[in-house]
Amino acid sequence: MRYLTLSRRLTLTFATLLLTACVLLGWLQVQTSTQYSQSVIQQLSSNLAQHINQTYPLLGQEGLNKVLLHKLFDNLMEVNPSVEVYLLDKQGNIIGDAAPEGHIKRHLVNLEPLKRAMAGDPFPLYGDDPRSLNGQKVFSVAPMLRNGQVDGYLYVILLGEKYNYLARDAQFDTILTISLLLIAVIGLSGLVMGALAFRWVTRPLRQLSRQVKALETGGMNEMQAMAALPLTVKNDADELYQLRQGVILMARRISEQWHSLTQQDQLRREFIANISHDLRTPLTSLHGYLESLSVMSATLSEAEKKRYLDIALAQSQKVGLLAQSLFELARLEYGVVKPVKEPFSVGELLQDVYQKFELVAHTHQIQLLADIQPKLPIIYADVSMIERVLTNLLDNAIRHTPDQGNVHVRLWLADDQLMVEVSDSGPGIPPILKEGLFIRPSIGNVSRRTEGGLGLMIVRQMLQLHGSDIRLVELPGRGASFHFGLPL
Repeated sequence: MRYLTLSRRLTLTFATLLLTACVLLGWLQVQTSTQYSQSVIQQLSSNLAQHINQTYPLLGQEGLNKVLLHKLFDNLMEVNPSVEVYLLDKQGNIIGDAAPEGHIKRHLVNLEPLKRAMAGDPFPLYGDDPRSLNGQKVFSVAPMLRNGQVDGYLYVILLGEKYNYLARDAQFDTILTISLLLIAVIGLSGLVMGALAFRWVTRPLRQLSRQVKALETGGMNEMQAMAALPLTVKNDADELYQLRQGVILMARRISEQWHSLTQQDQLRREFIANISHDLRTPLTSLHGYLESLSVMSATLSEAEKKRYLDIALAQSQKVGLLAQSLFELARLEYGVVKPVKEPFSVGELLQDVYQKFELVAHTHQIQLLADIQPKLPIIYADVSMIERVLTNLLDNAIRHTPDQGNVHVRLWLADDQLMVEVSDSGPGIPPILKEGLFIRPSIGNVSRRTEGGLGLMIVRQMLQLHGSDIRLVELPGRGASFHFGLPL
């Protein structure tokens, strides 16, 4: 993951920088300490060469006193093995030493640092190391005089070859100790940095885990709170960011589905309540008249018995029609019914449907009007379903149209569809019921519109099976007006 790769890089970079800093610090410390100790030693031993020169007059009238020179070397080796003494002529050539055979690497010493030391320049000063081709060592120097004139120099290396051997061993131990200390420091720092980096890397994941845990224990309140979190767009989004965005989107979908289920459950409750009411009304009437016939059969005349039976039969038919509509609606909603399409003329089908309602329309003096555009094409649909759609719409329109009113059906072509419009001259749909007109079982007055409500739901389901839908439109001077289209 990108977060883990970044944490590894940060940890490695920090460890490298820390190691480099420790090495540089150690090197600077060693260099500073060495320079300081050499400066102190040189200051303390600055008069050593002069003292030796006065104690051991190595240069006499006859020249170099070799016996005294060897005695001096032996004494110095016993007292301080790190000191090396050399006799130089006026040009800096070595004319006397006590070095083992083959240890002298160069026989000419640069006199410039020696003269600076004798002139009193500040320490440390470094002169040529005869036992090295390019080494420099702190020294003490004194001029050797003959007849009042400088005839050579007593050149004393304060930290000689043996000191190097001992210092090398001591430095090795010191370096080993410092290395182990550095390894411990780097290891501890790496653990600390790794822990901090891991905590930093996993912080979004822990935050997301807490949110998911809250979803588990907090229910829909937490789900809706997470769904309300903003979504941002990142071109270089990492995996954790994408996971968080996915969880937010999931929470939004679940919240939307929960809201939809809540609405559907509310509609289901209303549906059951309304259907129960619609069933209870005719069943109560049916039960009352049958009970009256059973109790008062001996006292009722034949005409009253027939009237009671006719009312009971009408209520029974109403219950039967309602039950049939419920069954048909259930089959449509669950996809049991599939349209069987065939070519037919909607204009001719409308004339057939009109014939069903001629008697009831004549009884209530309601005019059935048809406005059919000439030369309408044949459509390809389920004849029985379209007939049921027209029947339900006309039945609702006639039942809600006052006497001496009219019902108007218009057919025309528009946008490669055959458009159908059914309107009446009734009071129209109350505004409070318009929003849930096709999903609620009751429309307006329960006693008159219950069957129409189920009828509209059946109409919508059948039209949706044909890739269409129905909607309520506003027409000036008209009551309820319904509009739908059928694909050609």
